[in-house]
Amino acid sequence: MGSSEASTRRRVKLYMLNDERQWDDKGTGHVSALYTEQENMALVVISETDGSYLLESKIQPDTAYQKQQETLIVWSEGENMDLALSFQEKVGCDDVWEKICAVQGKDPSVEITQEVVDESDDVDDTDGYTPTMMQSIQPLSLPPCELSRLEEVVELVSQAVASPPKRERLVAFLESTNYLHQLVDVFHKAEDLEDMESLHHLYEIMRQLILVNKHSLYESLFADDMLLDVIGILEYNPSGRTKHRDFLRNKATFKEVLPLHNTDLVTKIHQTYRMEIIRALQEDEEFMCRLFTRLKAADTDLTHRRDLSLFVKEFCNISIQTDQKESFLSCLLQHGALRTAEVLLAIDDRDIKSAALEILQAFIEHQPSVVREYVFRETAPFRKDDELLINLMISQLLTDPDPELSDAFLLGYMLRILIDPDNMNNSGVVSHFLPCIFMHVFDCHQITV
Repeated sequence: MGSSEASTRRRVKLYMLNDERQWDDKGTGHVSALYTEQENMALVVISETDGSYLLESKIQPDTAYQKQQETLIVWSEGENMDLALSFQEKVGCDDVWEKICAVQGKDPSVEITQEVVDESDDVDDTDGYTPTMMQSIQPLSLPPCELSRLEEVVELVSQAVASPPKRERLVAFLESTNYLHQLVDVFHKAEDLEDMESLHHLYEIMRQLILVNKHSLYESLFADDMLLDVIGILEYNPSGRTKHRDFLRNKATFKEVLPLHNTDLVTKIHQTYRMEIIRALQEDEEFMCRLFTRLKAADTDLTHRRDLSLFVKEFCNISIQTDQKESFLSCLLQHGALRTAEVLLAIDDRDIKSAALEILQAFIEHQPSVVREYVFRETAPFRKDDELLINLMISQLLTDPDPELSDAFLLGYMLRILIDPDNMNNSGVVSHFLPCIFMHVFDCHQITV
């Protein structure tokens, strides 16, 4: 295993539960299970920023460690300290979990190593778990699924998706309740009432759930009884509606030349074929070259360019819902997806600009360091400041006619990811990237400080 691969599998974020029962991010580093001088095995997290110790925690033989979903380990130390390690890769989580289980003599197939029992006389009604542990593992609750509460649901779901511990609890809640079906019921009401504000809230809720990138959640969302409604919700993008359901109902058909009696197999075919189409297109080098060449060509007519840009947008949206999203995005990068987004942003067409922003969003949310590197390379002397991707984004933000509802919100969100130092894991990126970028931004937009 190469050093970079080993480093990636051990990369974690450390979280600590604060007095307000919220998880605080204590930093990103690399975890190891090491023997200390006292010959005890401990979990050690070294900061990737400055090499300092973020954590040194002895693996106690009687502490309850819990593995949540596939990439999270949660435990309590003492009475007032709850800790969580969120792993970048499942294999790294599995490695550390095996070492914890080995110390405690447990089978790694278990998801919790100890039953935590309060032996005092005043045990509260928590099925044997202390309140601290219950807070760590209990599902996240959402407000009642009603039209009047959708804005609140959007806020809570967005917060949960941004925090790995909360994200796991959100998934646990959705998988243990019928909340997804309740969302669909509310969607039908909102559509019947033509309640656009509620439909836009539902779009954002569904978009955030897809960003969770959990296979088990996708199985629920893309099940036969949910799929068309999920697609219907995703039609109500605040920046413009696309009628996906019309295409699926009227043009996309599934024909059985010999009837299949295994309904599970039929369901699997429907869930799989979309991914196979994307994979086949990605591997068709000639097709990908033609696609991006036509998008960037000056002689491509507006209607054709709009169709192509909407296709790439959908290509990105479907790609990031799969376990192979990194390879899909890398393929798009190799064919000049970021340069293509620049070209599309400069075109005076609302649909094309919106498609360009969603293409950028896929990369900025999942590979922000790659986008920063691209932006940094763009500052070469032969490029004009007003042609730089980051300045095209800022110009679009400043000139948006409806900053409260449309693309301006998305632009602001993406710019924060790119330039907020808290989102940068490497101090060298902060010290070199930000001064250079700000200089070109200030000059282009005549900003003075």
